[in-house]
Amino acid sequence: MNATFLAAASLGGPLIMTKEIFGWDPKLFFAQVISFIIVAYLLKRFAYKPILGVLEQRRQQIAQAHLNAEKIKQQLAEAEQRHAEILAKANAEAQKMIEEARTSAAHLADRKQQEAIAAAEQILVKAREASAIEHERTMTQLKRELGRLVVETTAKVSGKILTPDDQRRLQEEAARTLSA
Repeated sequence: MNATFLAAASLGGPLIMTKEIFGWDPKLFFAQVISFIIVAYLLKRFAYKPILGVLEQRRQQIAQAHLNAEKIKQQLAEAEQRHAEILAKANAEAQKMIEEARTSAAHLADRKQQEAIAAAEQILVKAREASAIEHERTMTQLKRELGRLVVETTAKVSGKILTPDDQRRLQEEAARTLSA
């Protein structure tokens, strides 16, 4: 214990031992401290501050890029929403147009069917009229022919030549008989 107390009491002893072991020179030490302070100041001023400035600028660019990415994501989401709305609107309009086309086609088909029915009825009426006219003409021709045959037959049977008044009278009688 005494040795420790003695060593602590005399501070010069350890310093002298350190000086002798490591070769410590106070002038050289203070010159190195001053050189270190100068180098530290120069590094701080010309290297550390510009590096910190570049790092701060880079951090701001990254933050700005992050904000821009968020804005782009938001704009993309809005664009997708508008796209979905436009697509839904277009689908609704397309369905509406399809329904209108179906309705229009149904109305057109009904109208064409009614026109066809009306045209068919007109054709039937005209055919009946034509048939009635043809029937009447045929009956008229048949009456004339029958009257002529009656006159000829009567002339042959009676052996006499009939006068035009007799022929007309016989034809009228034959026509009345056929009409009844």
